[in-house]
Amino acid sequence: MRFMVIVKTTGATEGKAPSAELLAEMAQFNEEMVKAGILLAGEGLTPSSEGARVVFDGKEAPKVVDGPFTESKELVGGFWILQCRDRDEVIEWIKRMPNPHGEQGEVEIRRVSEASDFENMTPEVAEIEAQLRAKTAGEA
Repeated sequence: MRFMVIVKTTGATEGKAPSAELLAEMAQFNEEMVKAGILLAGEGLTPSSEGARVVFDGKEAPKVVDGPFTESKELVGGFWILQCRDRDEVIEWIKRMPNPHGEQGEVEIRRVSEASDFENMTPEVAEIEAQLRAKTAGEA
C-alpha cells in the first residue's frame, strides 16, 4: 500500500529554512527509508507565500487566491510517499522521524487510493489509469 505522509508547518516555522543539523538528520532518515525499500518520493515545499489556491464554488469560474495563507494549521511543509505493508508500519516509521520544528507539530498519514477503492470505476477507466500510471513511472 502507498501512503502520503504530510508534514505540516506552523506559522512560526513557515518559510524558514531548516538548520544544517535538521537537513542532515532528515537525509539520514530518508536514507534509512530508501534502504528499507519504502521511500517512493519525498520533498520539502516552498512557503505558502509562493503558492496559490484555485477555489471552485460550482457556480462561477474558478478563482485564484495567491498565498501566503493565514490558516497555519492547514499549511504543508513537505511530504513523503511511502510503500508500506499497512498503516501501522507507516506510523512506526514516522514516530522515528526527526522533529522538523523541534517543538509541537503534526504529521498526517493518508493512504493513497487505488483504482479498486472506487466502486464506480469501470474497467475501461481503470485500464486508462493503469496506462497513465505506467507512463508516468517510466515503464511504458
